[in-house]
Amino acid sequence: MVNKSILVVGGGISGLTAAIEAAETGYEVFLVEKEAYLGGRVARMNQYFPKLCPPNCGLEINFRRIRAEHNLRFLTSAEVVQIAGQEGDFTVTVKQNPRYVNENCTACNKCAEVCPVERSNEFNYGLDKTRAVYLPHSFAFPTRYVIDEKVCLGEKCAKCVEVCPCEAIELKMEPKEVTLKVGAVVWATGWQPYEAGKISSYGYDRFPNVISNVIMERLASPLGPTGGRIVRPSDGKEVKRVAFVQCAGSRDENHLPFCSSVCCLASLKQATYVLGANPEAQVSIYYIDIRALGKYEDFYTKVQLEPNVTLIKGKPGEIVEDPQTHDVIVIAEDQLAQKITQERYDLVVLATGMAPSAGPEVSLLGLDERGFVAPDQVPGIYGAGCVKKPLDVASAVQDATSAALKAIQSTVRRQQNG
Repeated sequence: MVNKSILVVGGGISGLTAAIEAAETGYEVFLVEKEAYLGGRVARMNQYFPKLCPPNCGLEINFRRIRAEHNLRFLTSAEVVQIAGQEGDFTVTVKQNPRYVNENCTACNKCAEVCPVERSNEFNYGLDKTRAVYLPHSFAFPTRYVIDEKVCLGEKCAKCVEVCPCEAIELKMEPKEVTLKVGAVVWATGWQPYEAGKISSYGYDRFPNVISNVIMERLASPLGPTGGRIVRPSDGKEVKRVAFVQCAGSRDENHLPFCSSVCCLASLKQATYVLGANPEAQVSIYYIDIRALGKYEDFYTKVQLEPNVTLIKGKPGEIVEDPQTHDVIVIAEDQLAQKITQERYDLVVLATGMAPSAGPEVSLLGLDERGFVAPDQVPGIYGAGCVKKPLDVASAVQDATSAALKAIQSTVRRQQNG
């Protein structure tokens, strides 16, 4: 018998798209996500380019479709442990990690109000803190609290249990394993930012006012740790001079040898964040070349024409800090002016690339020379979105739709072949 169920691994924009598209055609779909919420890295963005609209609109539409779709079951705080079998008949072992808060939760926040322990907020890249019991973010789906077991005092405290009006806190909740039988798998575990600390000459780990582009998204978000104020981490002052450094670790044989294709546009977008917050601010973009193809060229031209935006052709060789003011000094060769420059900024944003996030458990899928999932190596298992290569959001959605179709065709083909 050929199993017509489909497993989607990863609940970011690619995984959501693949799962919903397959479920709405009538297939039973299981969606597994390691975080306590769906939405992936898109949920941590401030705006999409080139329209500069917030991602919450698109995510809410997908969440509404999930609520209405009886064919789709999702598991958060869960991870795939093993996949065995063959196309049409896979047995998948999933570990369901405890979140210590059950479905009774109404997100009333009473538990967090009495919790005495703080934790670094991973959703905001450590820019602020939450209590040990917390809502992952203000737009989290499912809208349910979770407890960080690494810092929670457990039954020694139990204040959250005492105040919860819904009996939603279960401090003795245990991990469990779930076995799923599916006919096809869509692997959509997304991407991760390249570790900026590996670029030692840029001082990311030493200078507080050198940040990465993903951190900039949270600084600019009205729902972020600063309420949308773009400030210096060193002293909380609003920025007046900002530099964006393109290809930070990308197109470099010592780091990421490839272009991530979206970093130029992301920095152009983030330049609009700076000018939107302070029209008098000055923005410099250091680049090798700007890659804005097709429909995105108009966006590039629009930002380029902003009087307070300066594009400098040249990759910085070093970034240093003034220890007295914590200003950041970018040392670079301006190739067009043919001179070495040393410019002082309040904030430097490193445009780090998209590194593969396939995970060690996908060795059965086959990886390419860059570490991304190689396409269609195993019958019945299909990569989707940025797990295959760097993509913008729109392209990732298109690729995920294609992966869902391949998974459906796979079960049909196996059924026809007996």
